[in-house]
Amino acid sequence: MPKSPDEIAASMIANMKEKTGKTLEQWIKIAKATKLEKHGQIVKSLKTDHGMTHGFANTVAHKMLASDAGSANAGDLIDAQYAGPKAELRPIYKALIAEIKKFGKDVEIAPKKSYVSLRRNKQFALIQPSTKTRVDVGINMKGAKTTKRLEASGSFNTMVSHRVRTADTKDVDRELVGWLKKAYSDA
Repeated sequence: MPKSPDEIAASMIANMKEKTGKTLEQWIKIAKATKLEKHGQIVKSLKTDHGMTHGFANTVAHKMLASDAGSANAGDLIDAQYAGPKAELRPIYKALIAEIKKFGKDVEIAPKKSYVSLRRNKQFALIQPSTKTRVDVGINMKGAKTTKRLEASGSFNTMVSHRVRTADTKDVDRELVGWLKKAYSDA
């Protein structure tokens, strides 16, 4: 059975000193010294300047930015996403999560800094409050035809194949839940 993302991260951290010559804390100090603030920039710097593999560089960047579910309280990450002008979007998030939890006990809800990853054996969807009036639902359904509502993800997020824009809890309807269920089943 595949390891969970948390188990994989714990294994990477446990083996980091042996494989890279430095502990996670030492790498975080090095990464912070670059003054870089974006995840991708930090990963690139660690790979280019220090010869790290992508997996270790990715782990260091996530831990430095506290952008993974294991680095911060999941509730705090979600609260931050739906704070201020995006607070009125939280009912959409709650409606989506309520439906997704019905899919099975193997659904993993993994909050990140700016979105929530939904996983089974792999990521099948994500929920992101993109603007103060819209929550985007990214869905992995490679090969599915686009419709007026089920758009290609385009530049929205490369981790998903499609996007559905939601502005109201009424948008969490049978059609959207069906697409999410299909992606979950395929994951």
